[in-house]
Amino acid sequence: MTTLLKTARPKTKRLDALTSLVDQALERYLPKAAVPPQVLHEAMRYCVFTGGKRFRPLLCLGSCETVGAPARQALTVACALELIHTYSLVHDDLPAMDNADERRGQPTCHRKFGEGNAILVGDALLTLAFEWLGRNGTTNSTEIIRAISQACGTTGLIGGQVLDLQAISQPRTATERTLRDVAQRKTAALIAASVHAGALAGGADAAQLKTLQRYGQSIGLAFQFIDDIHDHEGLAQVMGADEARVEADRLIRSATAAIEPFGKRADVLRQLAAWLSITSQANQTR
Repeated sequence: MTTLLKTARPKTKRLDALTSLVDQALERYLPKAAVPPQVLHEAMRYCVFTGGKRFRPLLCLGSCETVGAPARQALTVACALELIHTYSLVHDDLPAMDNADERRGQPTCHRKFGEGNAILVGDALLTLAFEWLGRNGTTNSTEIIRAISQACGTTGLIGGQVLDLQAISQPRTATERTLRDVAQRKTAALIAASVHAGALAGGADAAQLKTLQRYGQSIGLAFQFIDDIHDHEGLAQVMGADEARVEADRLIRSATAAIEPFGKRADVLRQLAAWLSITSQANQTR
């Protein structure tokens, strides 16, 4: 999941303001590096503040605004989602997984702090995320925790990682259907949950949740298609880059159409979909 991290986010005042809001909250909420155990807290901050574009928190805040609530109403949820995303990257980079040396142009957590510490950093980030989600004052907190847990568990992120490992070890079994399932679980589930959780935090009704679910699922799957096109692997390798790009563009159009009834309240979600579209076009010209 690297493409959007290599493609500059469009500069809009609203996206910039929401990104700053998330960064400031993360700075306040995360344990300071000097607090024992220092190596753990230093490493947690290192991983959270190494250039992430806050895509999932922005989706969460934008979804909250879309249903008519202030973005700040979903801020704690948005920050928790960034911790969960960061934990998944830390563990994905480990020697037993992708064995990556760099993430966002910097040494990966296990390269800088050691493998044992990296495992514990991922554990700590995930645990802290659910501590934040359980804080008093968030609307529909139980439903939010349930939705995010499902997106992270064996039917979502973790299950997708297992299927990904199987596809890597048995490449002949990596069909388009199999890789779509991996993409749906490993990437799209948490992205869709970010939209869903933001809407819940904003007090969305059943009809709004259903509409935003269509947006989230389409955006989440498009994200992985574009990432695979950039890296020349996965779905792009099985389907061919051109066909994968066509499917990504179709999903982005579907997502944008889904939020049309919300009008200007959905501008943040619309801008994030446009960001994906720009990324898809940039990959076409590589």
